[in-house]
Amino acid sequence: MNMDFNLFMNDVVSQAREEAVNAGYQELKTAEEVDNALNQKGTTLVLVNSVCGCAGGIARPAAAHAIHTDKRPDHLVTVFAGQDKEATAKARSYFTGFPPSSPSFALLKDGKLVTMVERHEIEGHDPMSVVNKLQDSFDKYCEEI
Repeated sequence: MNMDFNLFMNDVVSQAREEAVNAGYQELKTAEEVDNALNQKGTTLVLVNSVCGCAGGIARPAAAHAIHTDKRPDHLVTVFAGQDKEATAKARSYFTGFPPSSPSFALLKDGKLVTMVERHEIEGHDPMSVVNKLQDSFDKYCEEI
């Protein structure tokens, strides 16, 4: 039974990773990749992915749909909480003033955090309200593409 559960979890994790990558997010798996990505010029949206239901039902769909707008981040990246621990810890070190939260979104401009959408703003909400929250942030901090 334990082996079956591990295979099931591997499938769940693989599917969650695929959803983010297929939506256009670059997967970051090491602390070095996180430093390189988050210190880029311009705006960077970080999706802190996870296997929980609100990630699959709300956060990842919102991540996919929010970027279809005139003003959007220059860079889209994702770390996976509970899976890529080093990368996630490094990403969270940029989110000063916010406790660890997954799923969540962080928007950085020139390597500095400008806003967060935390789990409590995702869980129990519908995907469109999260899309609207993200797009409001894009309107404020991102350039038109």
